[in-house]
Amino acid sequence: MAQSKTVHIVSHTHWDREWYLPYEKHHVRLVKLMDELLAILEKDPDFKSFHLDGQTIMLDDYVQIRPEKRELLEKYVREGRIHIGPWYVLQDEFLTSSEANVRNLLYGHRDAARYGAISKTGYFPDSFGNMGQAPQLLRQAGIGNAFFGRGVKPTGFNNEVSEAAAYESPYSEMIWEAPDGSRVLGILFANWYSNGNEMPVEPGEAVAYWEQKLQDAEKYASTPHLLMMNGCDHQPVQQTAAAAIQTAQALFPEQRFVHSNLADYAKAVSENVPEHLSVVRGELRSQHTDGWSTLVNTASSRIYLKQMNNQGQTLLEKTAEPLAVFAHLTGKAPYPHHLFEYAWKTLMQNHPHDSICGCSVDEVHDEMVARFAKSRHVAEAIVSDSLDALADEIDTSRFGRFLREGETAHPLAVWNTTGWKRSGVATAELEIERIYFRSGIGFAEMKKTLKTLPIGRLRMIDPDGEEVPFSYEDLGIAFGYDLPDDRFRQPYFARKIRVRFEAGRVPGIGHKTFAVVRGKQGGAGIAGRTAAGLAPANAPAGNDAPRPSLVTGPNRMENEYLAVTIEHDGSLTVMDKATGRMLRDLCIYEDTGDIGNEYMYKQPDGDLPITTKGLAADVTLAEDDPYRASFDIAHTLRIPVSADDTLGEEQRELVWFTGRRAGRSSVMTDLRIYTRITLEREGQGILVESAFDNQAEDHRLRMLFKPGIVAQTHKADSIFEAAERSNVPAAEWKKPSNCHHQQAFVSIRDERQGLLIANQGLPEYEIMQEESTAGIAVTLLRAVGEMGDWGHFPTPGAQCKGKHTARLMIVPFSPDELGQGKGGLDEEGAMVLAHQFQVPWLAQQTGMHGGRLPAVHSYLSWEGKGLLFSALKMSPEDAVVARWFNTEKDPRLLRIEPSFAVQEARESNIMEEPLERVDLAEIAAGPAEIKTVLLRPKT
Repeated sequence: MAQSKTVHIVSHTHWDREWYLPYEKHHVRLVKLMDELLAILEKDPDFKSFHLDGQTIMLDDYVQIRPEKRELLEKYVREGRIHIGPWYVLQDEFLTSSEANVRNLLYGHRDAARYGAISKTGYFPDSFGNMGQAPQLLRQAGIGNAFFGRGVKPTGFNNEVSEAAAYESPYSEMIWEAPDGSRVLGILFANWYSNGNEMPVEPGEAVAYWEQKLQDAEKYASTPHLLMMNGCDHQPVQQTAAAAIQTAQALFPEQRFVHSNLADYAKAVSENVPEHLSVVRGELRSQHTDGWSTLVNTASSRIYLKQMNNQGQTLLEKTAEPLAVFAHLTGKAPYPHHLFEYAWKTLMQNHPHDSICGCSVDEVHDEMVARFAKSRHVAEAIVSDSLDALADEIDTSRFGRFLREGETAHPLAVWNTTGWKRSGVATAELEIERIYFRSGIGFAEMKKTLKTLPIGRLRMIDPDGEEVPFSYEDLGIAFGYDLPDDRFRQPYFARKIRVRFEAGRVPGIGHKTFAVVRGKQGGAGIAGRTAAGLAPANAPAGNDAPRPSLVTGPNRMENEYLAVTIEHDGSLTVMDKATGRMLRDLCIYEDTGDIGNEYMYKQPDGDLPITTKGLAADVTLAEDDPYRASFDIAHTLRIPVSADDTLGEEQRELVWFTGRRAGRSSVMTDLRIYTRITLEREGQGILVESAFDNQAEDHRLRMLFKPGIVAQTHKADSIFEAAERSNVPAAEWKKPSNCHHQQAFVSIRDERQGLLIANQGLPEYEIMQEESTAGIAVTLLRAVGEMGDWGHFPTPGAQCKGKHTARLMIVPFSPDELGQGKGGLDEEGAMVLAHQFQVPWLAQQTGMHGGRLPAVHSYLSWEGKGLLFSALKMSPEDAVVARWFNTEKDPRLLRIEPSFAVQEARESNIMEEPLERVDLAEIAAGPAEIKTVLLRPKT
């Protein structure tokens, strides 16, 4: 240690908002910590600064209890003694959506700005792996560095790093590069973010402490600047930090010890780094480590939470925000920024890594369920208000020209808030008559009138008067109420029907209207079903005419694109008509034991998978409509009820999961699995819904797809990219499984055939490499009984007992132009279907009236090969924010055609800051670039 060094000591706490204690118990401890921090800042001018863990939610949580301390907090933030932001929460990057990661930065920045200063530090201290596009997101937010703890293997400066070792670095400092080429200075906590914790004040202890700590830091440092993180998880403030620094300085005068902060440290390092730092590219997922440290199996802990999160994110970013933009552009409704902030923040309170990862005690995850519901209810209210405003503005008068004598029309509008044209089966509830309680009609007479009201013959038409295939259920009478803005609530009874129909070619970011036409009893049309699915007793005649069917044989259905056969064991064989290739062994179930914990999957030694391969299944026809066919498949798997008794003993004695010897119980139980397979007339994917009631413990259930495709790599939907990953881990990988994260899909392909598996809220998959072919396994359930990590924390809720439903879609695609020329999807088209699969159809009844909006309308149309649509919202300055990202490795062009008058169009960054003006007819999107455009409407 002859060379002079500067030792940067950064006081901090890593604050898991909830984890091994419920939120409110951590909350109490946070208030104590913050009280102590403010007190030490006030009384000790030598306590220079404190890093508040990169997340502004800690401030909200504190002032909720201590509102009188807000001014004092603002004072120390402005003075640079408390460093806050840039995030709202320290999220798990892979289990939250692309747009949720952006909102996290947006709201973190806005909150920090209200306190007076933003820490421009890309802080990822304990992320379970890092998203590949993080450098681009950080650069767009004006941040040039990233601090992280996992995903790169430090080798020490005496070790050589090979060219192939893309995730190794001799130093704790490196260049981290995103797929688009954006670069930041990456700083790895090579000795973790607690390497300067609890510094001794007493000289005798301090000598040994600092000799070891300095040696450890120097091993990986590329500059004379050493980082010591003075804190750890939920660590109270070390009030003697200033005195301990003085002790260290006296003992080691050849070094310079400073009470520093991350911004000053990053600046000092960037001014002194060697010319040729290692460059790590893309996702930091420990490809070249032992595979354990990124804790990937948290993707399958408590999958019900992931499904709720997927629903909540989709509802906000893909439904509520676009609809609120549409309503705002009509002038009928102001954009509810305040409600969106509340809904997003409530949702993001579930996004910290120990929360959304499902790796906390049961009380934490019980509270998360309530938060998901709260956020969802606000989003649903925004959607309802927007649809009401929009439906009144749509011109439906054209349906009048298609009515026959004695007919009445009940128009409805269908919204497609995805970025692409869409066809599919939609459902809507319609009132055919309503009577308000205020009408003066007696209660009994009101109900009798509606109950005995003849529905008559029904038909459905599109805006051109063309007949639309549909079916309906008579729902009888239903209570409802209006909540007017200017009167007391208005209750009523209504006679309702539920219609299901094929919504064809609905424009992207737009709507299309339809009408249910009701004729007199005995007229032409179709009769429906009652709510129980039975033909009504008074069903009119003429309902037995042959209807086109997608069912082409026993256990077989097909449309223009696909032919699906259900084999005797319930697996699917699918023919892709564009390529002529048969894809076999799809939708096989596999169950294995799991003696791990909420963090890690661990299959017992010698455990053999129990599968439905070759197991006879019960197959029945469930639906046979002109627009859709479905089969139901029932399996009974005999599986162990739990692990054997050894597991409980090993858990109590803190036997690390890798060394456990427990097996599965010899007591067996039945796991009944019900699968519905659906093919729509215009569908280029096969819908799969799996339902089961789990009463077993300590096991994992997956769905397997083994299509016989030869592939060495695969693609997975990730944060603003379709990440290409190797099917086989690096040689250093020691973990038995090779699971990964996904967002909307995972896909494999060879020269002749591709297969994409889309999912709704099932983020864990594994590529099964068998000789030369690759298959896909998607986790549906993982049931374990303990939290894991540093002690014994039983979590019976993580056994996930009860009813579960999982939804997937099988999408064959054609990698070559020949198959695409025959009507097959290319890979981009398959990705589009996967993204659309996330977003529900929305339908709203309206009346017969004129309006400013046409019957078929897109609010914003666009073209751009290789680009995926990501967001449509309003900025705080009420500019329309539209975002895409380029999935390709070469530049692409984007063309935008808004249907509204635009005063000004500018490029933007993810922070919604206006940049240079753009020509909407030709916007350049670089390789893998996240492209945001601001459109200021004319008023």
